[in-house]
Amino acid sequence: MNESATLALLLDRGTLTRGELRELTGLSKPTTSDVLRTLTEAGLAVVVGHTSGGPGPNAEVYAINPGAAVVAAISVRDTTETAHAPYDAALCDLTGAVLAQAEFTQERLAAAADDPVDTVRLILADLCATAGLTPDRLTHLQLGVPGSYHPGTDTIRHIDLTGWQRPGLVGDLATRLDLTVAAENDVNLAAIAERHRGAGKGTDSFVLLWFGAGLGCAIDLGPSLLRGATGGAGEIGYVPVGLGGQPRDMQELVGGPAVLALAATYGITGATAEDAVAAAVADSGADAAGFLTALADRIAVALAAVAALLDPPLVVLAGEVAQAGGDTLRDLVVEAFHRDTPLRTPVAVTALPDDAVLLGATDAGLRAVREALIDSLRYALTPA
Repeated sequence: MNESATLALLLDRGTLTRGELRELTGLSKPTTSDVLRTLTEAGLAVVVGHTSGGPGPNAEVYAINPGAAVVAAISVRDTTETAHAPYDAALCDLTGAVLAQAEFTQERLAAAADDPVDTVRLILADLCATAGLTPDRLTHLQLGVPGSYHPGTDTIRHIDLTGWQRPGLVGDLATRLDLTVAAENDVNLAAIAERHRGAGKGTDSFVLLWFGAGLGCAIDLGPSLLRGATGGAGEIGYVPVGLGGQPRDMQELVGGPAVLALAATYGITGATAEDAVAAAVADSGADAAGFLTALADRIAVALAAVAALLDPPLVVLAGEVAQAGGDTLRDLVVEAFHRDTPLRTPVAVTALPDDAVLLGATDAGLRAVREALIDSLRYALTPA
C-alpha cells in the first residue's frame, strides 16, 4: 500500500523529493527510503535531479520513469462525410508525453486489406518506428470508435466500417498483438478529453453534444461515464423527430449531410458540413446569418431533449460543426433554446482545437495503465 500510494503521488505531482513524499504520505524516513528503493529497483521511479540552495545536503528529486509503460491510442473515423483521414493515432509514455503521432490514409494502409487487426498492426509498427521503439514496448491500446462497444459480447455496434463490427474483434486484437486493448465510443472519449483539458474541467458533471458527420451524446457523471446496458447510451442520432414525416430521426435533422443540404438552400457551399459552417461564420451577409440561425434552431432541438431529460449543470457543444461555429453558433443555439423552452441549462462550446477523440483515447489509456501499475504493485508486494 505504501509503494502504490507513493507511485500514485508521483503520477499526480510529477516530481517530489523524499521529504515531500514523507510529508504527503505520513511515512517515516526509513519507510520512505525503502519505498523509493523498491520503486526505483522495479523501474517505476527515477532520480531526475537534486535540490540546491537549502540547508543541509542536496535532496534527490524523484519522478515516474516515463519509459515504464507506452500507451497507444487510435481514433477510428467514419470518413463517409468528412475529409479527414480514417485513422489518427499516437504513442505516449507514462507521463503523457507524445512519442509519435500521425494520420493514416487508406492508401498508406493498403496492405491491411480491410482487416482491422492488420490495420492496427501496421499503424502501431509505423508509430513505433517513428518513436524508435520496438512493438514489444507497447503496454496498452485504447481504441476510439464511431459506435458503441458492448463488452458482454465483445462487439462494436452501430459502426459501418468493414470488419470492425465482427464479434470478438477486441479480444482478437489483444491476443494477436499481445496487448491490453480497450474500445470506447468516440464521443465518450471526447468527453474524457473535455473533462481533463477543456470546458468540463472542474465541473461536477456535464453532457457533451457532438455535431459532426454524425451525432453523439456523452454523459459525464464526474467519476465515470454513463454507458448504458449495452454501451449505447448517448446514440442521440437515432432519436425520432416528428411523426410519419421527414426528417425521420435526429441524424437527418442535424447530421453532416443535413447541415450541408441546409447550407445549400442559403447559397452556402463547402466540401464538408464544418467547411460550410466556417464559411458562414466568416461571411457577414444575410444568407449566412439565415443559415446559422436555421442550424441553431435544429441544434436547439437536441439540446432541449438532453437538458429536459438529464438537467445537467453544463452542456458542451463539440464536434467539427460546433468547433467551426464557435461562439457565434453557440450564442444562436442558446437564443433558440431559451426562446423555445423555459430551460436555462448553461451551454459552452468546446475549447479543444485538436482531435478530441484522440486526446481522450490517450487520457483513457494512460489512466488504465496507471491504475494497472498501481494495482499490480499492490498485488506483487502483498504477502501470500
